[in-house]
Amino acid sequence: MTTIYDFSAKAITGEDVSLSNFRGKALLIVNTASKCGFTSQYDGLEKLHQEFAPRGFAVLGFPCNQFGAQEPGDEAQIRNFCSLTYHVTFPMFAKIDVNGAGAHPLYEFLKSEKAGLLGIEAIKWNFTKFLVDQQGRVVERYAPTTTPASLRGDIEALLAR
Repeated sequence: MTTIYDFSAKAITGEDVSLSNFRGKALLIVNTASKCGFTSQYDGLEKLHQEFAPRGFAVLGFPCNQFGAQEPGDEAQIRNFCSLTYHVTFPMFAKIDVNGAGAHPLYEFLKSEKAGLLGIEAIKWNFTKFLVDQQGRVVERYAPTTTPASLRGDIEALLAR
């Protein structure tokens, strides 16, 4: 059975990271953008990461420029923006595509595991979120409009299992 641990991605700092490094943690995987109407969600994502990290949780951010060209910067610019503006400490990865022929294999997997509204697999916009359990299985998908704070109960339940 395929899990997220079968994938790797390039960190925002350039090195390859096996997602098996996160084995045993509950994860929230999010496609992000620095110039989006939802960009302020970085604040809520960081709060979740800080609160639940001691209990085995992490947010993983994947910048994407496919929606309205709202992530135009390079990795250094994105990293600086996230650090200086939102004090992001959760792992950030290099910019990827989440849809189309060049979609990152991790996102192909996430979308196939949890389709969106009306069964549509494609990611609709920035800040689509996937909750992953401690065994690397996708348990839920959330719309970009779903605020990080509203995920607290689902994260608590997952960590209690």
